[in-house]
Amino acid sequence: MSATTNGDHISDISLAVERHIALVEIHRPPANYFDAALLSDIVGAITQAADLGARAAVLGSEGKHFCAGLDFGASGQPDARSLTELYGVGRQLLASPIPVVAAVQGSAVGGGLGLALACDFRVAASTSRFSANFARLGFHQGFGISITLPHVVGGQRALDLLTTGRRVDGNEALQIGLCDRLDEDPRAGARALADELASSAPLAVAAIRATMRRGLLDAFASMVAHERDEQLRLMASDDFAEGIAASLARRSPDFQGR
Repeated sequence: MSATTNGDHISDISLAVERHIALVEIHRPPANYFDAALLSDIVGAITQAADLGARAAVLGSEGKHFCAGLDFGASGQPDARSLTELYGVGRQLLASPIPVVAAVQGSAVGGGLGLALACDFRVAASTSRFSANFARLGFHQGFGISITLPHVVGGQRALDLLTTGRRVDGNEALQIGLCDRLDEDPRAGARALADELASSAPLAVAAIRATMRRGLLDAFASMVAHERDEQLRLMASDDFAEGIAASLARRSPDFQGR
């Protein structure tokens, strides 16, 4: 099933648990845009899987791309309330009870990169693409990327990726630490890594994760509040309107600095 029903809510998330591995999949192809409800369903699926005895989870997506973040073309500009809700759920994902491996096929762009970074590990193909394209939209990064991106690639590389908005392929991603392994079938590679994680002592894995992420959750919560304020400020700019228009028209933006 590609959709599950919880009361009046229909989810585009599926969950399967095989031995000690949870397979969580997003079903909004081809770009797999997210919203707060979808992210909440991901968190719920992982929590349910942990309750069923899963020791690691693979997060994948149906179709061509892993995730392109928010769909500004369809849903318009988010407001303060929706961004607060969205990033609050992002923190819940970061606090997942079991390690999560993202299987990144195609592109992880914008908020989709933030989703991948909220996972413990990322497995990509050489043809995968990662992009923190916010500056190319006249926008500020969100989803705690200000914390999670430098956490995995270092501050200077994060500054490069955020200010240029350039795309990084799987080979460069592996070189700079943005992904952890390459596999021409990212789902199979992610499953293999999840199998390794599930073979370790679960209490030890939980303790190690808690130690390695100590302070990260609090820093994430503080940073997303700042990111939200900057996003709301820049959404009122002419450059943001131009960035979104250029993206929808698939042309280069002409920013004026206002």
